[in-house]
Amino acid sequence: MSNHFTGLSLGPPLGDQRLDLCDLYAFTAPGDPSRTVLILNANPNADALHPDAIYRLNVDNDGDLLTDVAFSWVFSPPAADGSQTYSVYMATGEEARSPEAVGTEIVTGAAVSFGPQANVVESGAYTVAAGSRSDAFFFDFDGIKNLFDTSGNRNFTAPHLGGKSPWTGVDSNTTANVFSMAIELPTAALRPDPTLRVWGRCSVRRDGELVHADRAGHPSMSSFFNTDDTKEEYNASEPVNDRERWTDQFVHLLGHTGGYTPEEAAAALDDHGILPDVLHFDPAKPAFYPNGRTFAEDVIDIRVAFLTKNEAPPTGLTPHTDTLDRFPYLGDPHMS
Repeated sequence: MSNHFTGLSLGPPLGDQRLDLCDLYAFTAPGDPSRTVLILNANPNADALHPDAIYRLNVDNDGDLLTDVAFSWVFSPPAADGSQTYSVYMATGEEARSPEAVGTEIVTGAAVSFGPQANVVESGAYTVAAGSRSDAFFFDFDGIKNLFDTSGNRNFTAPHLGGKSPWTGVDSNTTANVFSMAIELPTAALRPDPTLRVWGRCSVRRDGELVHADRAGHPSMSSFFNTDDTKEEYNASEPVNDRERWTDQFVHLLGHTGGYTPEEAAAALDDHGILPDVLHFDPAKPAFYPNGRTFAEDVIDIRVAFLTKNEAPPTGLTPHTDTLDRFPYLGDPHMS
């Protein structure tokens, strides 16, 4: 879920940008088909993450939509100079289904990188990094407002095409940074059978209770499919319950946005694999959304075309050129 523009109608989860999950990526490591890269981006302010939160990558490798492998990032309170450290835990099997940061600690007290160079940590077969990076997400913010905003009502339920392209052709994110958590590991450690189902989760401890604040699966889901009334429940819910809980709402929405009949909408949701809201990735096939996700796909173009039953014209934007062919793959951050 690309949440860089949830401010249109949806504020950050629980009112805190640090808890906002922005993008999820999954692809085969360039030059090594035996390794998989998973990246979870958060906090469009790209500063320190929440010290009472758990940022997690969940992997289901057998199709039951329950976590089989989990990677959990936890962060120290920021120091007086703004520096921060983090640790990463890997859990498998039943242990991976605990919402807590449990399992084997594969990174301990590593430095978060806020400067121009990433702090890449090698831990056995795992390569890990966390910190500010250049944001690869590209989108036309003003075009989105042209498409969906009428008289201040920004609930994404009635796109207004009117025969005129809404797009401005301007990428609103060319100099943006994001906080990125990346891991590269042997694909065999994920045991795909044959497709992985990956989703991100951000939980925060409040009054002693761990509250699920946000989640990330398909790009640009919550921004387009949710309202203020449903966002907190959606962000807290689990993929295993998605089809039962959210199909009717999504079918209803597609009737507004694209003139779908209920039957057409239900079929389209199935054809596109939108519910459950998890990113599918078969490592044996080339990574390109909807099989995983790389930095090259215009996910706003894809999502708006889906919502409007292919009536919306292409955005015309191109991917960012500062991404890397080496870990951690997102480009060096833009320094002010």
